[in-house]
Amino acid sequence: MKIYLYGLASGYDAEHLIRLFFPLAPVTAEPPAPDEDAVLAGLEGDTLTVTLRRNGEQATETAVYSPDEAVKPDRALADLAYGLLRRHTGIRPPWGKLTGVRPVRLINDARAAGRSEEEIKQEFLHWADCTPEKFAQARLIADVQAPIIRQGSGCKDYSLYIGIPFCPSRCSYCSFVSCNLDRDKKLVQPYVDKLCEEIAEFRRQAQQSGLRLHTIYIGGGTPTSLSADQLRQLMGCVRQNFPLETVREYTVEAGRPDCTDAEKLAVIKEYGATRISINPQTFSDEVLRRIGRRHSAQDILDCYAQARAAGHTDINMDLIAGLPGDTVEGFEQSLRQAIALDPENITVHTLTLKRASRIIIEGQQDEYADVAAMLQISTRLLQQAGYQPYYLYRQKNTLQNLENVGWCKPGHEGYYNIYIMEEVHSILSAGAGGSTKLVHRDSETIQRVFNFKYPTEYISRFDEVLERKKGVTEFYEHCCGTQTSG
Repeated sequence: MKIYLYGLASGYDAEHLIRLFFPLAPVTAEPPAPDEDAVLAGLEGDTLTVTLRRNGEQATETAVYSPDEAVKPDRALADLAYGLLRRHTGIRPPWGKLTGVRPVRLINDARAAGRSEEEIKQEFLHWADCTPEKFAQARLIADVQAPIIRQGSGCKDYSLYIGIPFCPSRCSYCSFVSCNLDRDKKLVQPYVDKLCEEIAEFRRQAQQSGLRLHTIYIGGGTPTSLSADQLRQLMGCVRQNFPLETVREYTVEAGRPDCTDAEKLAVIKEYGATRISINPQTFSDEVLRRIGRRHSAQDILDCYAQARAAGHTDINMDLIAGLPGDTVEGFEQSLRQAIALDPENITVHTLTLKRASRIIIEGQQDEYADVAAMLQISTRLLQQAGYQPYYLYRQKNTLQNLENVGWCKPGHEGYYNIYIMEEVHSILSAGAGGSTKLVHRDSETIQRVFNFKYPTEYISRFDEVLERKKGVTEFYEHCCGTQTSG
């Protein structure tokens, strides 16, 4: 299947709408041959046209478009395509026409704008064609998030993200820029040294702008791919530069048991982390092998026990629905195992097909089970176990157009996850591949400051990294004036 768009200044909405029905379908610059399967969509004169050619059959729908309409032509074309593709494929995407990553944000923003609950409901169910189940889940999550968002939505509020782009091995579903420790171990110490310098510079920028730190998140990659001494250096730098006693949440991903041990878990606790993440993805040894993990399910259980022994009282565990070789029954067994451990958070991700991942490169993308059934099971079992959903996001090319949901025991919501997904306040991002997002909600202004993507470039061009940090104070001076903290 190919996508051919014509006659539009931008075809973004139409392209991503079509991919709800045909994931990974490429956009072609030339009209496909008459015998090729394709969706052709565009504007010619005042006529919008969408044609589906598939398996030797063709269906076309047209509509008149007026330049005076409030809806842009790309959006109108996407709406037209949705009706045609839903009828002729038999597929009803669970989120309907919604293609964005933040459906809960739509509810939060509508409420902030004074829209009634009935208006919001009608927009989701009728205009967007979202299923009642998905809308109910999104509305419940918005209710849970409301008090947390109020606490962190001030003009000068922010969170700090610190990225560790190293892993002991590369998982088959991953497309992130991360370095394999077997090959790039010599980069780790120089990287940590520069990272500490950048953290100190962020502290200076935040202090000059009068910012208030709410959460810290050390993610990856795999942060525990650092040695225990490197973790001490990094987390000691964080403790030296920021007032941890006033931070609402401090998370460190200790995701993989093949590089997380009792000493590192003790260091993470000693240096102030309040929340960690141990991510099995699955408790099937066979599925772990297929995705490239160098550990067993028993290693995950042992790592979890070590974390509890080290005094960690707020633990998240990630599972992925739809991994190659997994089954609905196997996923349910993994979920039941995670629930039996009694962590404070369980996050259920739906597998996303990323072009740079080994799953796509090696042609494993058709080897998945019924992920919709997996998510239905997760909702039922997690609710029965006393967990509630607290954040949700979607990604392009997620299996069956589904979503990722964070579940927690009441009172254990992951604040950072909410803040970054709902764009509540600025996220200052340190490390290779870091994307600082500066947010001023009152003026609806968002500005990004990018770091170099690869660790080698981050290290060699570090002076430029520091120079870009000046964008933080410049942003706040422009948006809300500088207020130096005492």
